[in-house]
Amino acid sequence: MQPHQKKNIILWTVLLLPYIMAIPAIIWHFNVIKNAEGSSIIIINKADMTLSHYNYKGELLQKSSIATGKIPGDKKRMGDFKTPEGIFRIIDVEDASDWSHYLKDDTLGKVVGAYGPFFIRLDVPGQNGIGIHGTVDDSSIGKRASEGCIRMHNAELRQLVNKIGSAKVVVITPGLTDVAIDSFYNRR
Repeated sequence: MQPHQKKNIILWTVLLLPYIMAIPAIIWHFNVIKNAEGSSIIIINKADMTLSHYNYKGELLQKSSIATGKIPGDKKRMGDFKTPEGIFRIIDVEDASDWSHYLKDDTLGKVVGAYGPFFIRLDVPGQNGIGIHGTVDDSSIGKRASEGCIRMHNAELRQLVNKIGSAKVVVITPGLTDVAIDSFYNRR
């Protein structure tokens, strides 16, 4: 091989190597974009009692009124009637149409269908029963009324489940009352 041929091979190698090395990054990038196109995020706002569902472009897909935990503040333990705050992953969407629950605020006793048609289970550290679900008590929507879950009208829950796609993230933000309660208890 002639010296000028060696130089040409080295030159072409040096020129092409960055492009060759970029191929895995380009493939990865297009996979991320492909996966992002079906993704979405759910924002729970405890201040104005709303659930907002956005697609990957930031376009609002759905906005619904909700109910949250009876007691203001961030959930610390089972049975504290608080809705957790933070960023959580959706574990599963479960058929809850035949689930029953004892309603504590009335004399109905055990009510079948108390969770509405679906239960969107959230991965909340230290908890195992927190989710977004429907209700048999539409008058509770817009209030602090649950034992810690997020309630919504059954029709709007069906709409959310139909559009949820690959949404895996739920962000729950506190209201001013929640912040004040948490600040008070954190100072003690």
